[in-house]
Amino acid sequence: MKKKLSIKDIAQELQISKTTISFILNGKAKEMRISDQLIQKVNDFMKEKNYHPNQFAQSLRTGKTKMIALFVEDIADSFFASVARLIEESAYQKGYKIMYCSTEDSPEKTRELIQLFKSRNVDGYIITPPKGIEKELKQLLQEEVPFVLFDRYFPKIKTDYVIIDNFKGTQDAVRHFKEQGYQHIAFITLDSGQTQMNERLRGYETTMDEFKLPKNTLKIPFKLDVQKVTEQFTGFFTEHKNIDAVLFATNYLALRGFETLKKLNKTIPGDIAVIAFDDHEFFKVFNPAITAVAQPMKALSDHLISMLLNKLNPEPGLQLQNLHQIVLPAQLIVRESSPKK
Repeated sequence: MKKKLSIKDIAQELQISKTTISFILNGKAKEMRISDQLIQKVNDFMKEKNYHPNQFAQSLRTGKTKMIALFVEDIADSFFASVARLIEESAYQKGYKIMYCSTEDSPEKTRELIQLFKSRNVDGYIITPPKGIEKELKQLLQEEVPFVLFDRYFPKIKTDYVIIDNFKGTQDAVRHFKEQGYQHIAFITLDSGQTQMNERLRGYETTMDEFKLPKNTLKIPFKLDVQKVTEQFTGFFTEHKNIDAVLFATNYLALRGFETLKKLNKTIPGDIAVIAFDDHEFFKVFNPAITAVAQPMKALSDHLISMLLNKLNPEPGLQLQNLHQIVLPAQLIVRESSPKK
């Protein structure tokens, strides 16, 4: 069996001290004022020899695993999958690996996952938090474990977060409908206390009141099975025959809604105009193409990973106690499903 390359071997081969090699491998080269040329020389040699340091041993020395836990509601959802992919790309460029999982919006599962990743000594967390884990987040704060929330947050807990301006995004959608002449605009959302859903509902209700238009809202339970969701949609559209436009609060609700409208022989936008909050890769190739309130995936992901990495590797003199709470604008992308012909 071929002998595994060691730090001692590298030091002898390059005629550099083992201490210098160790500083470079442990990310302390800049701190110890090791030249860029020497860092590059060591990195090139390790790449040539296909050398990979023992991560477990390295974590014992440095206290860092170079691992980040990413908690999302559902990794199969197009929104969360896109964010996860972009975060993973950015993290990899900075030398970090992402361990991601779905919470299914369950506080019990989220608590278990936090404990699991604590035992694995991950360096930090990026979390889409379900209701009910406030205690765990406060514990992370007390333990000074770096984490950032996204998509939603808890107003009473002082944490770093990156979210979307859900209120303004919904307002823009409703105003677009009104500009097109629609008078009976429905809103289909989740029956949820999540902050982003509350803001979307508030945006709808505020704008409908502004225009003095009647409100028609359907709230779908989060874990309702597909058949029952279809039944609720069918009952809602059958009961409210005067609806001429509908805003879906999520793209997966929109997909179920399109299926129901087709079964009811309703055409888009001839009978009912539609807009979906959260764009989807298939919306632009639908017939007709679907108008959507798009979230800025790249900006969202960049802010999340940069905020967490700044916490993990603070610059000298940086005030870590300062909160970073970022609200990004959404963009209304008008396609064929909402303008009146």
